[in-house]
Amino acid sequence: MAADDDIGARGPQRGRVRMPVAGKLRVGFVLVQPFTLTTFAGFIDALRLAADEEDRSRQIDCEWTILGNTDEDVVSSCGVPVRPWAPLADPARFDYICVVGGMLHNGQKVHRGAYQFLKTAAQEGVPLIGLCTGSFVLARAGLLAGYDVCVSRFHRARFQNEFPDLKVQSSQMFLADRDRITCVGGTSTVHLAAHLIEKHVNRARAVKTLRLLYEENPLPVNAWQPEAMIAHQAKDLIVRQAMQIIEQDLAEPEKLSDLSQSLGVNLRQLERRFISNIGITPREYRLRLRLARAKWLIEQTDRSMTEIALESGFNNCSHFSNTFKSHFNSKPSDVRRTARRGAAVS
Repeated sequence: MAADDDIGARGPQRGRVRMPVAGKLRVGFVLVQPFTLTTFAGFIDALRLAADEEDRSRQIDCEWTILGNTDEDVVSSCGVPVRPWAPLADPARFDYICVVGGMLHNGQKVHRGAYQFLKTAAQEGVPLIGLCTGSFVLARAGLLAGYDVCVSRFHRARFQNEFPDLKVQSSQMFLADRDRITCVGGTSTVHLAAHLIEKHVNRARAVKTLRLLYEENPLPVNAWQPEAMIAHQAKDLIVRQAMQIIEQDLAEPEKLSDLSQSLGVNLRQLERRFISNIGITPREYRLRLRLARAKWLIEQTDRSMTEIALESGFNNCSHFSNTFKSHFNSKPSDVRRTARRGAAVS
């Protein structure tokens, strides 16, 4: 993967390369209904805070424009509407075109002409950003072929099924590969915005933005996406890297000895570092993570127990059921039944 400093320099669909204006960041947003409001608001508010001195919100050092049908609202997943204020035209006036997605299960409503606009932007050499499920829109437009893609782990299986030829991972909050950037969404977009603010404006503005949004320092491009189903934190870099690999390939039967070797330590050293940092061995961490993910899938999806067992890294349903019951003191079927009753009551 190329460094982010090479953005716009090359790519499978490179057209003419446009040069950004020094000291300024200009972003055009394409909202895809039903987009996630937090994903959009976090990014655009970071631009607002960096655009001006103090908190005056003038579009000086950063500019942003909502693109689309100016006569029609785009409704977010929580029901809040946003009205575009400029048509889908002239992408070369922006440093980035940012596609903001959201929920997938009811389909995505893409504005007429959006796909052609994005293709034109790519031909013009304008880098494209996919926030949350905006990556699906870019992929459907054929604009992610040959690029590394980052999506939320909750959308990864669906992305792989729809785009089996694309290289996708879920270990980072956002990923910049030449003139394409993909981001898992949520509050990660604040860190992505800060990264771009530092690159195009200056670091002081990026730090100011994050401090005002209750953060401390910008995260690097390869900041890893925290696993939502387990709360262990590690200070040891080797342990964090091991946790990241385990989380990303949870269903794979990779030997922990191979994992430790890939990190330049032996298995006993890795076990000692895990115990010192998070109080459990890597084997126990992987097991707890698999069980936590299995429990979430049981409660939140209609997948069969066999499918869940395999997706969570268990070789067969019987082993999965026995391990699950031993850990949670309840059978998988009982957990699903309880979850269904709770959903019916609410």
